[in-house]
Amino acid sequence: MYELWIDLLQLTLPERTERCLNERLYGAIRDAILNRTFNAGARLPASRELAAGLGISRNTVTRVFDQLMIEGFVETQIGSGTYVADVQGSVEKSATSVNGISAAPLRLSERGAALASHSSAAVKQWGAFMPGVPDVRLFPHARLQKRVARVLHAASPGVLSYPEQAGSPVLCEALVKHLRVARGLQCDPSQIVIVEGAHQGIDLIIRLLADVGDSAWLEEPGYWGIRRLLEINGVQAHPVPVDDEGITIPKQSTPPPRLIFTTPSHHYPLGAVMSIQRRRQLLAYARQHQAIIIEDDYDSEFRYTGSPVPALSGLEADAPVIYVGTFSKTICPNLRVAYMVLPQALSDYFQRAYLDVYRGGHTATQQALGEFIESGEYAQHIRRMRGVYGRRRDALSALVEARFGSQLLSKEASDSAGLHLTLRLPPSIDDADLARAVAQQGVLTRPLSRYYLGQSLSRGLLLGYACVSEDEMIQPFDVLAECLAKVL
Repeated sequence: MYELWIDLLQLTLPERTERCLNERLYGAIRDAILNRTFNAGARLPASRELAAGLGISRNTVTRVFDQLMIEGFVETQIGSGTYVADVQGSVEKSATSVNGISAAPLRLSERGAALASHSSAAVKQWGAFMPGVPDVRLFPHARLQKRVARVLHAASPGVLSYPEQAGSPVLCEALVKHLRVARGLQCDPSQIVIVEGAHQGIDLIIRLLADVGDSAWLEEPGYWGIRRLLEINGVQAHPVPVDDEGITIPKQSTPPPRLIFTTPSHHYPLGAVMSIQRRRQLLAYARQHQAIIIEDDYDSEFRYTGSPVPALSGLEADAPVIYVGTFSKTICPNLRVAYMVLPQALSDYFQRAYLDVYRGGHTATQQALGEFIESGEYAQHIRRMRGVYGRRRDALSALVEARFGSQLLSKEASDSAGLHLTLRLPPSIDDADLARAVAQQGVLTRPLSRYYLGQSLSRGLLLGYACVSEDEMIQPFDVLAECLAKVL
């Protein structure tokens, strides 16, 4: 019997590799038990005899036996020896039914199936002309990293432990000052919750403020990512058309929405700026119907002419508005730092819920980012990137006009804001097919029709210019132009 064990182990023990000997012996015995080469109840050889037969030390065999016993693969009987445990019985009962038919396969919940049915995120996220992606190569990452290193070096246990509030106090303080100057928004640090990306913040907003069956207004066209978050939380999304003054206010909406999502400073994707008249109408509507406005301040930092447009949430005191901002466009998406500015009446609830659901973390990175803002380097970086992106916008506009004239450029292009241009196409062109054809040749775009929740009223392509320099955009634009010429 012992000779059989030794023969089998010599066959299954792998050739010498980088792995230490006890790991290889453990794996060989474990696999032999799982595949029933060694059946339940079989007695293991004595450690001294097995070691001699394999030509290894007895200590190695003893360590392996001890580990197998801890994990339940073997069991010892005092004065009798070590035996293979019964590890198959419970597995067999759960793997098959009483008739020997395999059990039903693993399945998703209805909510999970809806979420996984189709993915909205692009497989490739970088390159010409991917919309909404900044040039991550131009941020002074080394300077921010040095700040992170200094914070970690001097970190107290409180910084390294589970956070006591939803965000670094240093970052919250810095944001209060930054938003007051840059966005005309008056708040205090207790109203700020730091989240890992705007998506996480919006998901928390929906969970805390809307019940299953409630409705939410979405701009039409508008950002597709919010639809998915509403869907998996059981909230009905209702598209509301956008005109030159921003989101319109339907004369009748039964029942009124619980949530209203809008991008007032720079509509995404068409670029309209919400007028002061429309802003006041929207605030009055929200107050009247106890709705909450979620202000996604998309691309507000990148306005290349004129003064910045003040935030909607700063227009009135105690406005029923949650302001959502992010560093994904100003620094880089992978930083995963965004923030919400909440009405005072909601801030404590969100603070506690965030810590319960997400726990929080990355306090050192957030503190370093707060110091980066306080130093003035963040504002300096935004001013620099405004110039870079403005020149790239002009360069891409010039390429389009030189090849196709000005009729394809959306009129919002003259607003000189954001990180993309919108090419308007005739209704007869399938912009989704065109985007796929262009992608097959390595050029990234997004079809405008994808941003409509209802029936698409417009066709076009979104062309991002932020992550591609003037010289780098010439070749991919030629590819795009050839594809466009075939369908126009």
